Amino acid sequence: MKKTKKSYGQSNQKFIFVTGGVVSSIGKGLTAASLGSLLEARGYKITLMKFDPYLNVDPGTMSPLQHGEVYVTDDGAETDLDLGHYERFVNVTLRKANSVSAGQIYDSVIARERRGDYLGGTVQVIPHITDEIKSRAFTAAQGSEIAIVEIGGTVGDIEAQPFFEAIRQLRLDLGPQNTALIHVTYVPYISVAGELKSKPTQHSVKELRQIGLQPDFLVCRSEKHIDEQLKAKIGLFCSIKTNYVISAKDSSSIYEVPLSLHKENLDALVCEVLGFKKTTKKSSQIVSGWQKICQIQKNPKKSVKIAVVGKYVDLKESYKSLHESLVHGGLANLAKVEIKYVDSEKLNIKNIKKELSDVDGILVPGGFGTRGVEGKISAIQYARENKVPFFGICFGMQLSAIEFARNVCGIKDATSREFMSDAKGGKQSGNVVIDSMIEQRGVVDKGGTMRLGSFKCKLSTGSTAFKTYKKNMISERHRHRFEFNNQFKDLFEKRGLIATGVNQERDLVEILEIKNHPWFVGVQFHPEFKSKPLSPHPLFSAFIKAALK
Repeated sequence: MKKTKKSYGQSNQKFIFVTGGVVSSIGKGLTAASLGSLLEARGYKITLMKFDPYLNVDPGTMSPLQHGEVYVTDDGAETDLDLGHYERFVNVTLRKANSVSAGQIYDSVIARERRGDYLGGTVQVIPHITDEIKSRAFTAAQGSEIAIVEIGGTVGDIEAQPFFEAIRQLRLDLGPQNTALIHVTYVPYISVAGELKSKPTQHSVKELRQIGLQPDFLVCRSEKHIDEQLKAKIGLFCSIKTNYVISAKDSSSIYEVPLSLHKENLDALVCEVLGFKKTTKKSSQIVSGWQKICQIQKNPKKSVKIAVVGKYVDLKESYKSLHESLVHGGLANLAKVEIKYVDSEKLNIKNIKKELSDVDGILVPGGFGTRGVEGKISAIQYARENKVPFFGICFGMQLSAIEFARNVCGIKDATSREFMSDAKGGKQSGNVVIDSMIEQRGVVDKGGTMRLGSFKCKLSTGSTAFKTYKKNMISERHRHRFEFNNQFKDLFEKRGLIATGVNQERDLVEILEIKNHPWFVGVQFHPEFKSKPLSPHPLFSAFIKAALK
C-alpha cells in the first residue's frame, strides 16, 4: 500500500467537503452544485463528486421509490441523483469516478485482501478503508483546480464514519489552505414561539467536532431568513466567524440557490479560505445566467400543462431529471410548465379522458416491469388519436411501438420480451415488438443485458428529430435492456410510424416518429440526463413548443 500522507501531502489540489446535519435531504447536493457553478463562473476549473455511505455497489438495483432516480453518466455509471444536480449546474461531464459508494470501497479493499495484496496483514477500517476513500477522492479530482466532495447521509450515521475520518485525515495531509469544510444544517422555526432555534445546529457541529472536524462554514437551511444576531450566536457556539454562517432561506425555485449563496458571499469567502486571489469579474457577471432564469420563472409569458404518466409518481424524486428538463423546456419558450403526475396503474379507458383532457402534452417516461403498462399504453393511444403532442422516453418509446402495433397494425398480441414471463414464472406468448439483443441476435457480450452510457445516433434528414437537433449525428445516454424489433420496421413505416434515428454500429432503432401528427416522438435514450437550465435539451424545448401550440 502507498503511504498516504507522503504521497498526498505534496499535492496542490484544493478540496471543498460538503457534509450535512440535523436531518437528511437537507440540500447538500444543491449547495455543492450551486457553489460549483459560482466558482466556475469565477474562472476556476472545478469538478464534483459524491460519496454515498450505503453498502450497495451503486443505485442501479435500488427502487426509485426508495432512493429517487438513477442518474446515468456518459461512461455508463449508474449513480445517485445528486450527480444530476452537479451536471445541470456546471459545465463538467462527470464519470464513474465521481460517484462512489461504501459498497464500492469495501468491495475493492476485500478483493485486494483476497488476492493477498496486503501480504497477510490485518485489514482494518483505518488505514485501509480510509486510504481507499482518499485515493478515490484524488482520482475524481484529477484535472481540476477545485474538487467539491459531498458526503451522503447525516453526521452521526454509523455507516458514514469512515468517510468523515478520511476527510479528517485529508485536511491534515493537505494543510489548512487546501481544504474547506462546509456543513449544511437545519435551523427550525418554531411558530408557537415565533423563533428560529439554533440548538440542533449546535449539536450537529458538536457531533462533527467529536470526530475531529471543525467546519469552516455553516450553510443554515431555514424557512425564515437568519439575521446577523442569530448568525453571531451560532458562530459563537460553533467557533465559526459570523460572516461564515450562511443563511439559506427556502427558495421557490432551486435555480435561486446560486443567487442566494452569492448574495451571502459564500463563493468569495471560500476562495479566501482556499488562498485564491480575488476575481476580476463583477458580481453581476458571476450570476447573470441564474438571474435571467429566475426572471423568466417569475414572469413567464405563457403557461403549459404536461401530463407525466408513470408508476413512480408517489415520489417526485423518481423523475427528478425529467421534471427539471420539462422546466428547462419551458425556460427556452419563456413559459411556465405545470406538471401533472398521473399514476399509470390507475389509468384506464374509462377515466382517461377525465385525466388527460386538460393537458397540452403527454410524456411517458422510462421504467421497468409490467406494473402500470396498460395505463401508459392507453395514454399513448389517447395522445395519438387526439393529436396531443407526445414524448415517449425509453420505456415510453417502446410502449408507443406496442400501442401502434396493436391499434394501427392490427397485431393485437403485440408485446415486449420483458413481459413474456409473469410473476409466477409462467410463459406468455405474443408478437414480440420489443425484444432483447440476446433473443434477436444471440448477442451476449455487447449490451445483451443492459445498454448503459452514451451511444451515437444518426438522424434522418427532414425528420422532426433532425429539425430539432439541427444536425444528423447525435450522442445520447441510455439505460435499458430491450430494443425495437427490426422485423416490424417496414410494416410500421408503411403505416406511418417511422424510424428516424438509428445506431448504425448495432443497427438499433433509437427514435420513432408518427407522420401527420403535431408532435409524436419516442426516443430509446434518456435526453433528460443532458439538459441544463442554461442550455435546455432541444427535444424538451421542441416538445414544450409543440404543446404551447
